[in-house]
Amino acid sequence: PRSVELREYDLPTPDAGDLLTEVVRANVCGSELHIWRGEHPLVNDGVLGHEALCRVVETGGEVRDSAGRRLEPGDLVVPAYFATCGSCAECGRGEPQFCENAYEYWSRGPDEAPHFHGTFGTHYYVHDDQYVYKVPENVGPVPAAAANCALSQVLYGLDRVGATLGDTVVIQGAGGLGLSAAAVATERGAEVIVVDGVTERLDRAEAFGADHTIDLSVHETVAARRDQVHDLTDGRGADVAVEVTGVPSAIDEGFRLLGRGGRYLVMGNIIPGKEATIDPGRAVRKSVEVTTTMRYEPWYLGTALAFLSEHGDDYPFGGLIDAEYPLSGVEDALRDSADRTVTRAALVTD
Repeated sequence: PRSVELREYDLPTPDAGDLLTEVVRANVCGSELHIWRGEHPLVNDGVLGHEALCRVVETGGEVRDSAGRRLEPGDLVVPAYFATCGSCAECGRGEPQFCENAYEYWSRGPDEAPHFHGTFGTHYYVHDDQYVYKVPENVGPVPAAAANCALSQVLYGLDRVGATLGDTVVIQGAGGLGLSAAAVATERGAEVIVVDGVTERLDRAEAFGADHTIDLSVHETVAARRDQVHDLTDGRGADVAVEVTGVPSAIDEGFRLLGRGGRYLVMGNIIPGKEATIDPGRAVRKSVEVTTTMRYEPWYLGTALAFLSEHGDDYPFGGLIDAEYPLSGVEDALRDSADRTVTRAALVTD
C-alpha cells in the first residue's frame, strides 16, 4: 500500500487478435486510489491504470475493433479495462459485465508476460477478449480517455434506472462520474441537482448541465440537504438519485433525498468492508428501487464515444483534467488525487 515503482520490460509482440498500443494519456481514477491504499479486493500487486487513450503500435494479424472497423498502427483507440471471456456462466447468460475472468489480466504482476497489464505505462497490451473502439476523429484526447470508465459507467447505470425526460435526478458527488452523469441526465431531459462540498466541483457541475447545486459546507446536515431537494421538487423528492461518492453514509442520505417510488443508482461504494447505518424502513415505505452497478456492458464504451462525438462540444469534457504529470510523477499524481489537491489527474506520455 502507498508504494509504487517503475520497471522496464522488453515490448511484447502481440499474439493473433491482440494489440500492442502505446499510452497517450491515462487518468487517475478512484479505483487506482483504492488499489494504492491497499483497499481493492482483487488487485494488490498488479500494474495500475485502466482509464486511457492509446495508439496502436502493432497488431496481431488483421484486428478489428468491436464495431467491426479494421485497426492499423497509428489509430487511436480506447479499450475496455476488463476482459469478457465468453465461456464463463455469466458470459453464457448474456451478462459479460459480470464475467468471472474480468480481471484476468489487470490483476497480474508485471513480471508476467506480456508485462503491460495496466495503462500506467508507456505501453498497454490489449487482448482479443477485451472490447476496444476506434476514437471518432472529432473527439479530443482528454474526453476520449475518460470514456472508459466514467462515461460508459453512467450511461449504463442511468439506462438501468430508466432516467428520462421529466425526471428530477439528484447526483451525490461531482467527481468524474458525477459530472458525466450530469451531462447524460441533462441530455435526456432531466432536471439535475448535484450535491458536493467543493466549490470548484459545484461550479464545474453547472457547466456540465446541473440546474441546481447543493453545497455540503452550506447545508451541513442531512436534514438540511433533504429539505433543499424537497424545496426544489415541490415537496416530492427526487425521481432518481445517483450515488458516486464512495462514502457509505451517503446511501442512507440518498433514501432521504428520493420521493415515493424513487429509483436509486448506487455505484460509488465499490470497496467491501466499509459499513454505514441505514434505515431500511425509510426506503421500503417509499418503495424505493435500488440498483447497484459494477462495471458495464462493454459495448457501452462505443456508446460513450458516440455520445462524445455528438455532445462533446456542449460540455467542457476537455477540462475534466486539471493536472497532468509525466509517468515518472505517478506518486505525485496519486498523492495529489488522494489529498484532493487536484480534482482529476492524468499521466501524459505522448
